[in-house]
Amino acid sequence: MNSAGLLVDSFGRVREAVHGAVEGLSEDELAARIDPEANSIAWLVWHLTRIQDDHLAGAFGTEQLWTTEGWADRFGLPFPEEATGYGQTPAQTGRVRAASDLLLGYHDAVHDRTAELVGAVTNADLDRVVDTAWDPPVTLGVRLVSVIADDLQHAGQAAYVRGVVERGR
Repeated sequence: MNSAGLLVDSFGRVREAVHGAVEGLSEDELAARIDPEANSIAWLVWHLTRIQDDHLAGAFGTEQLWTTEGWADRFGLPFPEEATGYGQTPAQTGRVRAASDLLLGYHDAVHDRTAELVGAVTNADLDRVVDTAWDPPVTLGVRLVSVIADDLQHAGQAAYVRGVVERGR
């Protein structure tokens, strides 16, 4: 397996985890919070997908699907269009409500774009600096691993919340 194959497989695992956390749940179940300050499945999946969309668009010099494909309008969230969920308060996270088909539609669109972009990555590409705001500057390889790790952590949190929600049925 080469680097591109490894990346495609890793993002595929994120997609599988997201589908496992979301499929078959109602909008109310997706919005459920196990504590007033906790994140819902809807927020976790929206956030991890927004981060993936935002960070990969930045790293590859493309536009975000959130805006170019009208996902921001379809979600209709009360946040600025550029919001990704980073730094939001518990009150703000509680405002994310979405049906499973909307969450999965956006995630699948971002996943497909991601697979296309990372499927062409070479080993040499991984050393390209994509963010100079950090010291040391962030390379494409570091950015991709960071997104995968963050996505899997949030997908795991969503799976945990799903378990709690299902026990409460």
